[in-house]
Amino acid sequence: MKHTVIAWMEDKPGVLNRVAGLFRRRNFNIESLAVGHSETPGISRMTFVVDGDERMVDQSVKQLEKLINVTRVENVTSQPAVIRELALVRVRATGAQRSEIVQLADIFRGRIVDVARDSMVVEVTGPESRVNSLIALLADFGILEIVRTGRVAMVRGSGSVTQDRELTPGWVQNGNGHGNGYSDGDVIGVDGPGA
Repeated sequence: MKHTVIAWMEDKPGVLNRVAGLFRRRNFNIESLAVGHSETPGISRMTFVVDGDERMVDQSVKQLEKLINVTRVENVTSQPAVIRELALVRVRATGAQRSEIVQLADIFRGRIVDVARDSMVVEVTGPESRVNSLIALLADFGILEIVRTGRVAMVRGSGSVTQDRELTPGWVQNGNGHGNGYSDGDVIGVDGPGA
C-alpha cells in the first residue's frame, strides 16, 4: 500500500540524505519526494510517498522522529487530506492538433503555459489520477518531455497536523519529544546555551 508521509526538518545540510537513507536501509522505494520551505523560517516540509505495509511504515516514522534535525513526522495516509501533484507535459503539436490539446487541457483543468512551432507545454495540477489520465490522453499526440512534482499533502480542515505544535527550532519540545536543552530563560550565544 502507498503511504503519504510528511516530515518537518531543520534546513541543514545532510538532513534530506539521512531521511532518504533511513528508507533505503529498510529497502523502501520512495515513489515521490517533494521538499520546500514551510510556514516556519528555518524548517522545511518534506512530503514523500513510500510503498510498504502499515507496520514497516510505522516503524520508519518512529525512527524518523528520532533523527536530531527532524522536528515532526506524520503519516497522513488514513487522514482526510488534500493531496495534489503538478505536472508539465511537452506535447508534439501541429497546427491542426492545437485546439484539441487545448480542449483536453481545459477538461482536466489544465492550461497551456508555452507554445512553440511544433510543440505545446501543458500544466496540470490535481490528484494523481487526474494527472495520469491527462498524460495518457496526451500520449496520442506524442509526449516529448514530462516533469512531475510528486505528491504534496495537507490535512483537511482544522485538524491540521501543525495546529497544536510549534515548529520553531530552539523549543524544549521540538515536536518529536526530544528536548534540545534550551529553555525560555537560557541565553543562546554563538557557542550555544549560556554562552
